[in-house]
Amino acid sequence: MDNSLPKYFLESIYQELLPGLQIESINPRDPIKVSYIPQPWRLLGKGNYAAVVYHPDYPENVVKVYAPGRPGYEEEVEVYRRLRSHPAFSKCLYAKDGFLVLKRLYGTTLYDCMHLGLPIPKQVIRDVDEALEYAKTCGLHPHDVHGRNVMMYEGRGLVVDISDFLQQEPCAKWNNLKRAYYWLYLPLLRPLRLRVPYSALDFIRKFYRLVSSFKHLCHQLARKLNYFKYLKL
Repeated sequence: MDNSLPKYFLESIYQELLPGLQIESINPRDPIKVSYIPQPWRLLGKGNYAAVVYHPDYPENVVKVYAPGRPGYEEEVEVYRRLRSHPAFSKCLYAKDGFLVLKRLYGTTLYDCMHLGLPIPKQVIRDVDEALEYAKTCGLHPHDVHGRNVMMYEGRGLVVDISDFLQQEPCAKWNNLKRAYYWLYLPLLRPLRLRVPYSALDFIRKFYRLVSSFKHLCHQLARKLNYFKYLKL
């Protein structure tokens, strides 16, 4: 952790941001609801468990605040401790009282690239692959890596959200995204420079989630059936 953060910056977090920030997680599968952000703080993004904000006087840092009642804070701190420093990941500069101060990553998510029709070079995919392999050498398990958690900046790939990297259950999201990139995006979508509406992207995201849940249910049923067959034997 970096203890060299400006005193005023930390004072603004404790005296302005935290007392006034109003966020809540209604459904853990959907982004949190942000009702109010005290001035001059600004919202940068939000996930299912936390909001990310920044102060205009300190744009190089962001503050990630977890919604009340949502887990994951301690796990994310531990993930950053293990990752140490890597160009494809952010860096934790301060962690205390349910929030983290992180080095800000600039870029455009692959999700937004599809909407804007921005070309995604192969180097972005290679960078993320290398970063995830590095995370494995740190004893982590890359999880929930998808189009909204990967960014492109000056043709290079960045991994934005690593909060689930302690989960050990298999996650195929990144491999599925790569398969779609090489089989669908490169030969068809990229040459046409198509701009995909957010409504279509959201439909694909929800359909993928539905199919994944169905496959998971099928695997669970198959295991139970095999268990019952074993008992009968």
